[in-house]
Amino acid sequence: MPELVRLYIRQVIVGFGLSAAFVTLLLWLNVANLWHLVTHAQGGWIALLMLWVFNGIVFAGVQFGISIMRMSQNDDDTGRGKRITFATPTVPRDGPVAVRSGDSSTS
Repeated sequence: MPELVRLYIRQVIVGFGLSAAFVTLLLWLNVANLWHLVTHAQGGWIALLMLWVFNGIVFAGVQFGISIMRMSQNDDDTGRGKRITFATPTVPRDGPVAVRSGDSSTS
Protein backbone atom coordinates (compact mmCIF):
# COMPACT_ATOMS: atom_id res chain seq x y z
CA MET A 1 0.00 0.00 0.00
CA PRO A 2 1.45 3.42 -0.89
CA GLU A 3 2.64 5.60 1.96
CA LEU A 4 0.18 8.39 1.09
CA VAL A 5 -2.81 6.03 1.28
CA ARG A 6 -1.57 4.72 4.62
CA LEU A 7 -1.21 8.31 5.86
CA TYR A 8 -4.74 9.13 4.69
CA ILE A 9 -6.25 6.11 6.47
CA ARG A 10 -4.41 7.01 9.68
CA GLN A 11 -5.65 10.60 9.53
CA VAL A 12 -9.23 9.47 8.86
CA ILE A 13 -9.11 7.23 11.93
CA VAL A 14 -7.73 10.11 14.01
CA GLY A 15 -10.38 12.48 12.61
CA PHE A 16 -13.25 10.15 13.45
CA GLY A 17 -11.77 9.58 16.91
CA LEU A 18 -11.67 13.33 17.47
CA SER A 19 -15.23 13.52 16.21
CA ALA A 20 -16.34 10.89 18.73
CA ALA A 21 -14.64 12.86 21.52
CA PHE A 22 -16.26 16.09 20.30
CA VAL A 23 -19.77 14.59 20.09
CA THR A 24 -19.31 12.97 23.51
CA LEU A 25 -18.28 16.33 24.93
CA LEU A 26 -21.31 17.99 23.32
CA LEU A 27 -23.63 15.44 24.92
CA TRP A 28 -21.87 15.50 28.29
CA LEU A 29 -21.99 19.30 28.51
CA ASN A 30 -25.59 19.20 27.23
CA VAL A 31 -25.01 21.95 24.69
CA ALA A 32 -28.38 23.26 23.43
CA ASN A 33 -30.11 20.52 25.46
CA LEU A 34 -28.70 17.99 23.00
CA TRP A 35 -28.68 15.07 25.46
CA HIS A 36 -32.43 15.42 26.05
CA LEU A 37 -33.13 15.74 22.33
CA VAL A 38 -31.12 12.64 21.42
CA THR A 39 -32.46 10.44 24.22
CA HIS A 40 -36.13 11.44 24.08
CA ALA A 41 -36.74 11.85 20.35
CA GLN A 42 -37.81 8.88 18.27
CA GLY A 43 -34.94 9.19 15.74
CA GLY A 44 -32.40 10.62 18.14
CA TRP A 45 -29.82 7.94 17.47
CA ILE A 46 -29.90 8.79 13.75
CA ALA A 47 -29.20 12.44 14.56
CA LEU A 48 -26.36 11.35 16.82
CA LEU A 49 -24.91 9.13 14.08
CA MET A 50 -25.18 11.92 11.52
CA LEU A 51 -23.52 14.39 13.89
CA TRP A 52 -20.63 11.97 14.43
CA VAL A 53 -20.20 11.10 10.73
CA PHE A 54 -20.36 14.67 9.42
CA ASN A 55 -18.00 15.98 12.08
CA GLY A 56 -15.75 13.00 11.38
CA ILE A 57 -15.56 13.93 7.70
CA VAL A 58 -14.61 17.49 8.57
CA PHE A 59 -12.08 16.53 11.26
CA ALA A 60 -10.52 13.87 9.02
CA GLY A 61 -10.11 16.38 6.20
CA VAL A 62 -8.51 18.90 8.51
CA GLN A 63 -6.19 16.25 9.97
CA PHE A 64 -5.11 15.14 6.51
CA GLY A 65 -4.58 18.73 5.35
CA ILE A 66 -2.44 19.53 8.37
CA SER A 67 -0.35 16.39 7.93
CA ILE A 68 0.21 17.12 4.22
CA MET A 69 1.20 20.73 4.88
CA ARG A 70 3.65 19.65 7.57
CA MET A 71 5.43 17.42 5.04
CA SER A 72 6.87 20.36 3.10
CA GLN A 73 10.60 20.48 2.61
CA ASN A 74 12.64 23.61 2.92
CA ASP A 75 14.87 23.74 -0.19
CA ASP A 76 16.62 26.91 0.91
CA ASP A 77 20.00 26.06 2.43
CA THR A 78 20.58 29.40 4.12
CA GLY A 79 17.23 29.63 5.84
CA ARG A 80 16.93 33.28 4.88
CA GLY A 81 15.08 34.89 2.05
CA LYS A 82 16.37 37.56 -0.28
CA ARG A 83 15.48 40.97 1.04
CA ILE A 84 14.45 43.50 -1.57
CA THR A 85 14.73 47.12 -0.57
CA PHE A 86 12.54 49.70 -2.21
CA ALA A 87 13.39 53.36 -2.44
CA THR A 88 10.92 55.39 -0.42
CA PRO A 89 9.94 58.78 -1.77
CA THR A 90 11.08 61.68 0.35
CA VAL A 91 8.08 63.52 1.67
CA PRO A 92 8.51 66.42 4.02
CA ARG A 93 6.85 65.51 7.29
CA ASP A 94 6.70 68.94 8.92
CA GLY A 95 6.51 72.31 7.32
CA PRO A 96 4.23 74.65 5.47
CA VAL A 97 1.67 73.31 3.04
CA ALA A 98 0.96 75.23 -0.14
CA VAL A 99 -2.74 76.06 -0.52
CA ARG A 100 -4.19 77.51 -3.71
CA SER A 101 -7.18 79.71 -3.48
CA GLY A 102 -10.08 79.36 -5.86
CA ASP A 103 -11.86 76.47 -7.47
CA SER A 104 -9.69 74.33 -9.72
CA SER A 105 -12.63 73.00 -11.75
CA THR A 106 -14.50 75.42 -14.01
CA SER A 107 -18.01 74.63 -15.14
